[in-house]
Amino acid sequence: MIYIYYSYLSEENHESLLKDHLPKFSADFQQKIKKYRRWQDAQLSLMGRVLLFNGIEEIKKTDLRDQEIKYTKFSKPYFEGDSVNFNISHSGEIVICALCNDYEIGIDIEVITDMKINDFKFQMTESEWKRISLSNNKKNAFFDYWTQKEAVMKAHGQGLSMPLKSFEIFENTTNIREEKFYLKEIEIDEYYKCYVSLNANIDNVVLKKYNKN
Repeated sequence: MIYIYYSYLSEENHESLLKDHLPKFSADFQQKIKKYRRWQDAQLSLMGRVLLFNGIEEIKKTDLRDQEIKYTKFSKPYFEGDSVNFNISHSGEIVICALCNDYEIGIDIEVITDMKINDFKFQMTESEWKRISLSNNKKNAFFDYWTQKEAVMKAHGQGLSMPLKSFEIFENTTNIREEKFYLKEIEIDEYYKCYVSLNANIDNVVLKKYNKN
């Protein structure tokens, strides 16, 4: 089972979010949040943690707020000694968190923007770029592949150290060093693309919007 929690930014609720949630976290994290100059950046970072720990509490009936989030040498976050796997992503006005008990997981969300997609041709395999070029909606096709690749890299655990062109996405699957990864689109907002990736078949997904009120 995959659990996915998401939230939109809210300037109206920002001060109450800081008051209600920030004191629950470590002093170091509180200082990090207070250093942000833009409320949007502070809220994205804070909400990532809120979604993560609320999700853990809901699905595992335990509170891990007193545990330190550690990072591998490739910057993949994890809890030492706990089986929960998680990944957080944000773009534009949305922050999202995916959790899974049994498998490595990655998620990526991107706001669909106007951009020169030809500048990113070198990031795609020849087959992927051909499919993008032949698509009726090249921008959507590009963002499909981009978010898929980002999600896979997060699930695999080597992040940006792995070139996007080093593996190929085909029909929501890919293979990296004899390990197979699966993908599923998460439909949240028509102006965004979002994919979750797992090193196992993706069956049941629970999607929940976090209510700030």
